Amino acid sequence: MAAEGAALSPENAFATDLFEGLPKRYDLLAEVLSFGQNARWRRELVDHLAAGDPERILDVATGTAGVAIELARRTSGQVVGVDISEPMLSRGRERVAAAGLERRITLEKGRAEGLPFESGSFDAVSFTYVLRYVADPEATMRELVRVLRPGGVMASLDFYVPPRPLWLAAWRLYTRAVLPTAGWVSGGASWSRVGHFLGPNIEAHYARWPLARIAGAWEGAGLAGVEWRVMSLGGGLVMWGVKS
Repeated sequence: MAAEGAALSPENAFATDLFEGLPKRYDLLAEVLSFGQNARWRRELVDHLAAGDPERILDVATGTAGVAIELARRTSGQVVGVDISEPMLSRGRERVAAAGLERRITLEKGRAEGLPFESGSFDAVSFTYVLRYVADPEATMRELVRVLRPGGVMASLDFYVPPRPLWLAAWRLYTRAVLPTAGWVSGGASWSRVGHFLGPNIEAHYARWPLARIAGAWEGAGLAGVEWRVMSLGGGLVMWGVKS
């Protein structure tokens, strides 16, 4: 079992600080600022895990528990959600209670790089918006796969960069100019800060970690049949695979 209470990496600490002021309106603003696409991407992610009706599911970077709640609604299993942000988890617990799913969903503090669970503990693992906020994506993938049982399914969701020049130009205009302003108007300084950060961060991440390299990291961690779907003209990426 990985050690609990390990010090946050600089990447973890930055992510924690970045999202500190967002929980109260996070879900509404995430939908507004993604033109409603976040919900579509989330459903695609859950589709790949719910198909096998897993009994025990881990949702990493659960945030305000949006994926965890949908997983509980779409399966009969128990869901454990972990996140490094206590304010996000607090908001998540409120949402879980409002959904009447306290007996099905447990939320606790934890890091993707050092999960406090025994190897092979889960039938399915999901993670969202994780690899851009860790120091070593390959090591993180190995840790995520460690807690998945052989034959279990893993699926992830993150932003992506549109591959076609026309949509890339529009995406850059939106992320560099529109998103920071829209964030300020709808959510104040905290959301404006996220708006300024996201576009350059997403593009820099995929410059270092193109899709083929990410898929290779999944396979190197022990996943087979790795596939992906680029969604919303290139704005989102859902990836999935099965533990060998």
